[in-house]
Amino acid sequence: MSIDRAGIASDAFAITPHDTNQQRAAALYTGSGGNIAVKTEDGTTVTFASAAAGTTLPIKVLQVLATGTTASNILGYR
Repeated sequence: MSIDRAGIASDAFAITPHDTNQQRAAALYTGSGGNIAVKTEDGTTVTFASAAAGTTLPIKVLQVLATGTTASNILGYR
């Protein structure tokens, strides 16, 4: 992950939720609303319930989990 000193992401990529594959991201964006279940950089599993479409979640994640995620069009920032 490379975020410049100003805290602005230098890239974005599509995330397909998966329960075993890791896709590290410095933040997440959801294009369509719903729940987003993640494993954080510290290893905590948490679900962001009812995230609205167009929401950016400023949290470092190791992966977006398929189980518990109903949102789609998710992008990761790096």
